[in-house]
Amino acid sequence: MPRVLGAGPPDAELIAGVLRKEEAAFRALYRRHTPHLLPMVLRMLDGMEADADDVIQDTWIAATAALRGFRHDASFRTWITGIAINRCRGLLRTRGRWTALEPVAAVALSPPVPLGARMDLERAIAALAPGYRAVLMLHDVEGYTHEEIGGMLDIAAGTSKAQLHHARRAMRALLEQTQETTHDVARR
Repeated sequence: MPRVLGAGPPDAELIAGVLRKEEAAFRALYRRHTPHLLPMVLRMLDGMEADADDVIQDTWIAATAALRGFRHDASFRTWITGIAINRCRGLLRTRGRWTALEPVAAVALSPPVPLGARMDLERAIAALAPGYRAVLMLHDVEGYTHEEIGGMLDIAAGTSKAQLHHARRAMRALLEQTQETTHDVARR
């Protein structure tokens, strides 16, 4: 089982405690995983903090209710991230903002990003279609495999690869547009 150095007992032990209704075990699991979930959820929801807080709360309620069914096939982090992604998708769908993934113009994002470009990068991520944003964040930011992403988003691993390719192309195009605009303004 994954264990964060210096972070206390492994997830499996905490999960067993939560199933025994031990509040301290829930708090430890929450403190361990929420700092990872919140930035991802904020990006998925275009920085809407109130919505992100609601999604985080919904995620933990759903995870706690489904915890008996957690089979440890994947890490707890992967499992709860999938729940959070699905909660984001549900919220975006109800608002008509979760769209089917459409191909866009292409190119690969090349890390690392200079400190001064972070604002442009965040804006470019926010401009992506929600589905592209989800795959890009899960793969390039969170480090999940295409197989794990496929399980979280209920898509094939090949679809995840294709969506990542399109997301990177869109990011490159958006970042190039930003650079051109910045250079044009600087020349004036």
